[in-house]
Amino acid sequence: MSATPQIRPATEADLPRITAIYSHHVLHGTGTFETEPPTLEQMRQRLQEVYSRDLPWLVAELDGQVAGFAYCNWFRPRAAFRYSAEDSIYLAPEAGGQGLGTLLLGELIRRAEALGIRKLIAVIGDSHNQASRGLHRRHGFTEAGIIRNCGWKHGRWLDIVMVERVLGAGAETLPE
Repeated sequence: MSATPQIRPATEADLPRITAIYSHHVLHGTGTFETEPPTLEQMRQRLQEVYSRDLPWLVAELDGQVAGFAYCNWFRPRAAFRYSAEDSIYLAPEAGGQGLGTLLLGELIRRAEALGIRKLIAVIGDSHNQASRGLHRRHGFTEAGIIRNCGWKHGRWLDIVMVERVLGAGAETLPE
């Protein structure tokens, strides 16, 4: 890395770069099962939804430019899921292999735990996504299961891999 990356909360000013990074993954990758890139306004709504739930959305800034982002949102939209969050991490294509995913996920875990999240879940698109699977494994996630051939993208069937990590006291105590 040419400079020390900065991990910080995302702002609306970051949305054009966040949208561009995510659009690349929608169009060329299998980590997301979206097939049409969201608009800038749709990404703004997603950011606002995460922040409205007081959950973290972070960016990794390198050399003054957003090189990746990570956020968590309720695992499912119903209120009973408010102690279980799903993480998402995307890096710019040129930013892979520089440790940014590790920095982003580590900080996301710290912030989610501080907010009282008890379970962090990742739904990893494409069981062949060894980078994401390895990243989560290094951060203490364990595999909860694979749902095979549930997505169709780029001319092939794709699995999803569910991984999970207990945060804080997990289910050992009542939520506050």
